[in-house]
Amino acid sequence: MPIPSSSGCPCSTAGGSTGARRQATRVEPTESGSDPGSEPGSDPEGDQMQSTTTIAAVAAGALLQSQVALVTASTSGIGAETASQLAQAGARAVVINGRNPQTGRDVEERLRAQHPGTAFRFIAANLDELEQVRRLVAEAMAAFGRIDILVHCGGAQIKPDLFIHSDPATFQPMLDGHFMSLLYCCHCVVPIMKAQGSGAIVAVASDAGKIATPGETLIGAAKAAAIMFVRTLALEVSRFGVRANVITPSIVRDTQSYRRVMSGELSRKVFEKAESRARLGVPTPGDIAPLAVFLASPLASKITGQAVSVNGGISAA
Repeated sequence: MPIPSSSGCPCSTAGGSTGARRQATRVEPTESGSDPGSEPGSDPEGDQMQSTTTIAAVAAGALLQSQVALVTASTSGIGAETASQLAQAGARAVVINGRNPQTGRDVEERLRAQHPGTAFRFIAANLDELEQVRRLVAEAMAAFGRIDILVHCGGAQIKPDLFIHSDPATFQPMLDGHFMSLLYCCHCVVPIMKAQGSGAIVAVASDAGKIATPGETLIGAAKAAAIMFVRTLALEVSRFGVRANVITPSIVRDTQSYRRVMSGELSRKVFEKAESRARLGVPTPGDIAPLAVFLASPLASKITGQAVSVNGGISAA
């Protein structure tokens, strides 16, 4: 049955497994309009049993059993590591995305070899363009019948610099990559999750959206917009059983962004100073991905609208 969407995304829904539907079951209001789980007569033993079952699922690598994830910009860095760890947590299928078809196919083959129990599908798309996002989501739905998890990574490749030195020609591409692509993805995926009665959205933004940093005037504005968008979206979609959270790293080594930042004189000085404050160590993609998996999982079923920093102690953003 077609999914209603004002965006016109050509997507359809199909039933997931019984296990997935059980995890996504929503508690309906009583006749009085209150939540029965919040009443004095709620069953704490039942809650404890559910927690025990979830912990057992973690131990068995079945935390995300039967679920389908879409991870954007996932042929390297945080996105690729998140796709891998979603599979490790038991996801039935993971759709990976990028712009380079050859790179995407190589990553797809590698992930299949590492996680034979999970189906992987690479779909090339430029997230800066709405029609390509619509196609990406439609192809994911055609392949797997549902989308339970959206992890939005990526952004335009820009180098931090003082605003006075910036080129106005880069403003729109930067906003498209870091903000509009998130809006496009959510606009296409939220109607699917609404129809399913469940879903989890995790956006990867930046502490630059929380803390004013010289050289990050533009990226800070874009990431601040992304953070507020996700937090507000979380309030709007909770009634549909859908959650939305955002992860905000500061510096993440072993990524294209890190190499780009360290290639500029001003940005290198700023970030080397920041690294010296990371008393717990400068994060890598392997430090970000577990939080994305957690926020997408039933373990975070009561967590939504949060912006969580992962920065090794650089700040308490």
